[in-house]
Amino acid sequence: MGKRRRAARSRANPAVIGGGVAVVVGGAGFAAYSMYSGDAPGEESSADGTARTLTARPVTAAEGRATADGFLTAWQRGDAASAAAYTDRTAAARAALSGYRKDAHIDEVTLTRGKTSGPKVTFRVSATVSYKGKSKPLTYDSELTVVRAEDGKPLVGWQPSVVHPDLKKDDTLVTDEAGDPPVKAVDRNGAELTTAKYPSLGTVLDGLREKYGKKAGGKAGVELRVVRGDRAKKSGQGAEESEDHPPGKTLLTVSKGIPGTLRTTLSASAQAAAEHEVGERERASVVIMKPSTGEILAAANSSHGYNTALQGSLAPGSTMKIVTASMLLEKDLTSIDKQHPCPKYASYGGWKFQNVENFEIKNGTFRSSFAASCNTAFITQAEKLDDNDLTKQAQQVFGLGLNNWSTGVSSFDGAVPVQSNAQMAASLIGQGGIRMNPLNVASIISTAKTGIFRQPYLVSPDVDDRTLATAQRKLDASAQTQLHELLNYTATSGSAAEAMAGLGSDIGGKTGSAEVDGQKEPNGWFTAWRGDLAAAAVVQQGGRGGKSAGPLVAAVLRAAG
Repeated sequence: MGKRRRAARSRANPAVIGGGVAVVVGGAGFAAYSMYSGDAPGEESSADGTARTLTARPVTAAEGRATADGFLTAWQRGDAASAAAYTDRTAAARAALSGYRKDAHIDEVTLTRGKTSGPKVTFRVSATVSYKGKSKPLTYDSELTVVRAEDGKPLVGWQPSVVHPDLKKDDTLVTDEAGDPPVKAVDRNGAELTTAKYPSLGTVLDGLREKYGKKAGGKAGVELRVVRGDRAKKSGQGAEESEDHPPGKTLLTVSKGIPGTLRTTLSASAQAAAEHEVGERERASVVIMKPSTGEILAAANSSHGYNTALQGSLAPGSTMKIVTASMLLEKDLTSIDKQHPCPKYASYGGWKFQNVENFEIKNGTFRSSFAASCNTAFITQAEKLDDNDLTKQAQQVFGLGLNNWSTGVSSFDGAVPVQSNAQMAASLIGQGGIRMNPLNVASIISTAKTGIFRQPYLVSPDVDDRTLATAQRKLDASAQTQLHELLNYTATSGSAAEAMAGLGSDIGGKTGSAEVDGQKEPNGWFTAWRGDLAAAAVVQQGGRGGKSAGPLVAAVLRAAG
């Protein structure tokens, strides 16, 4: 390891009493610092520039405690170089720990070791954040894992989360006057929207602050916050955040700012209903919107760390048949009461497709095939289509997959790529490369109901003079009339009828399920309208959509209506 590392070890000789020794760390001027690591897994740079290769030989509990104590004591006294010498990524650790007090303005640090479970060691951080005469206590828990180098020495396995559990690669920790003033987001009727009352809105409210904080008339306070890196933009998902890299987060408000007020299209009552329903289920997401305007009334998720409702990228299964059916109707390849094949099996491009439980409809119509969600009724039409037909229909009529929606918050516009052979056939039933989220699917059924794509939005374009996306053309009038009738029939007499029972006559719906590699159960989808309300939901690994997502959608439509 070299003399430098051995010297660092001898200086960091902790006398940890009750798990921690207090060390006061001084403050410094403002800057931001990045958490990073650029070395290949298994081989890291040591303090003297040599490579450390990690071995799988287990670390004992005693070694874990001793290594953790040395690291934590050096960190406490502000000796970043000595603390970094206890890690397997010295350069990254040194930069992070130096910046911790110099750039994040965190001082008076006390680190108290907690439980040790094999190589994992928990610890508590008690410190003070100070900036321009304002200060506030900071307390949080974190953990580290001790690994073993090839030379046998135990080392702290460096991750940015050691410094703070909310930090990921390339993130920056900043304390300063908040760049964005706080925002008091209110619903369409002026009711305040908070994460305490509506937990699913956490990422939405964070996004509103980032985009509209300076436009809403507020004044910034002083904060310690995480500013995310740009990995999500490189993911190609078309969204500003990704599931493993959420938006920036305020960790501590040192002094409060004065919030500006921002009115949204959300409905507090609809959001409350959506929150309740997803809270009753695991991995569920739902969106409610108005087909006549595109206004988003609610968006909720069982998991509050990632906004699947607006940003998810999942195969939509048979809910995509709404788009496919509109295309077949416009091309005059079928009509609702025309005889249409629905065999048990259908093959295309070398793949054999089948219906759920291998059902078939003999001498049935397209109406009966659509209402029963017959897969083969659509696969049999693949040979009559060009590879790009579905993509054109999705983009030109339903406004999907053009990456131009401007909802007011981060969202994903759906993806309908041009495919060929078996993948093209699979895309007709919402598999293959098709990717959607509940917002996209709610928009699909809204367009089907009205015949016109109206881009969903959560903040009125009048707030910032942005331009909403439009579709190239309306749905053909005859096709729209037939599609409307198909969806109404499905909701009253088909696969969506059980869930939609008792919701009146002005209803329409479509069930769906999507197979996912590695999942025992498919994702369950359901979308429906009731009057001037439309909703779509997915229950991941929920099974059949009519049973899993259907009751969720029906419940929120009933409550919102």
